[in-house]
Amino acid sequence: MKELSSSEAKYIQMTETPMPKLVTSMALPAMASMLITTIYNMADTYFVSQIGTSASAAVGVVFAVMSLIQALGGGFGMGSGSIISRKLGEKKDDEASMYASCAFFGALSFGAAILVIGLVFLEPLMRLLGATDTMLPYAKDYARYIFIAAPIMCSSFVLNNVMRSQGKAVMAMVGLCLGGVLNMALDPLLIFTFDMGISGAAIATALSQLVSYIVMWAMFLSRESIVRISPARLSRKLRDYLAILKVGFPTMCRQGLASVASALLNVQASVYGDAAVAAITISNRIYLFVRNVILGIGQGFQPVAGYNFGAGKLNRVKESFRFTTIVGTVVCTAFGVLIWFCAGDVIAWFRADDAEVIRIGTTALRFAAAVMPFMAYSTYVNQMYQCLGFAKQATVLAASRQGIFYVPIILILPAIIGLLGVQMAQPLSDLCTFFISIPFQIWFFKKVIEAKKYDG
Repeated sequence: MKELSSSEAKYIQMTETPMPKLVTSMALPAMASMLITTIYNMADTYFVSQIGTSASAAVGVVFAVMSLIQALGGGFGMGSGSIISRKLGEKKDDEASMYASCAFFGALSFGAAILVIGLVFLEPLMRLLGATDTMLPYAKDYARYIFIAAPIMCSSFVLNNVMRSQGKAVMAMVGLCLGGVLNMALDPLLIFTFDMGISGAAIATALSQLVSYIVMWAMFLSRESIVRISPARLSRKLRDYLAILKVGFPTMCRQGLASVASALLNVQASVYGDAAVAAITISNRIYLFVRNVILGIGQGFQPVAGYNFGAGKLNRVKESFRFTTIVGTVVCTAFGVLIWFCAGDVIAWFRADDAEVIRIGTTALRFAAAVMPFMAYSTYVNQMYQCLGFAKQATVLAASRQGIFYVPIILILPAIIGLLGVQMAQPLSDLCTFFISIPFQIWFFKKVIEAKKYDG
């Protein structure tokens, strides 16, 4: 009997394995990766919060920079990953490698541009992102090393997504987990033992990203990866790069708007002092923790949907969406209930000695908990459109959460109801995004899935 190639074996796995088992096997490593990333981001926030309220607020300011880096890296990563999973489903391995190479070197180049621009305009950028006079020294010290790490951070998103797109979520998880564990170990060492303050937290993040980067590259250089990345595989056709950017644009839009939203939130919260910025920053980190769990589950769903869509197995696309949405909604609801009742204790864990931070943060976190049960569905509708190449619809959905709805809410609501408007801006935007996702999902199942089945 002829032995199957790794590409053929992967095709059979992705198109024939029972859906609950397949999505779970893809989602658990992806979810673990997202959890590790979020946990070490929270560790940064926790250890920096011990320095002081202004330092804690500064992390929120620099979060806008990290969102921008994630927007570019994630855009190249998700854009290429979507195409790669479909190309592998069509058994076109060489084309998959070409798209991976284009995405990697594209992300590396944009990361280098962020490095140069960020260091040259460091102080005005921090001011623009909402840093007050008391936050500014901390924000500059933290952001400096984040900008230096930008090329590695950008291109790491591509390596991670390419691994997941070929169904090797465990390998992608290993690189992130090693970096995450290192970051959590280095934070207290550099911040307190070596007395480097907030700069130590940023250096810890940069070093952990470098370790993840090296580990993932080692995997690509091994025989474990079907997809290969090298300058020799770069395309000379502009349309190939545009194809990546077209599919990845929803991610760029979503994360780019997250950067804008973070800046607007900091500006609006700073009116009420550093305590308000610190409280909203901490609350958002907890909210982001849950959201990243949901995104991790969805990242397990996306290559499954892409493979099966490319292979013409449309019933499996529907089945994967339904299973993922049910699981994600159950997880979101459980987190929402838990966080509602523990909100005050959670905020106090970061800043136990600042009653104002606890008061403001508890209210913000309870608003977030109230809308968590609606988060999974809207996230997976967006991810489904993106991973199957429906860039326009995916972009509209991506722009809704932190753009179409969020920007008017954060600009108008605080002017009407004050600090309460700042606290409820993101949850209210998420609720609006849930409602707009419903007709998008119904249309897709009726007009795309059913129509293709009929045409076939």
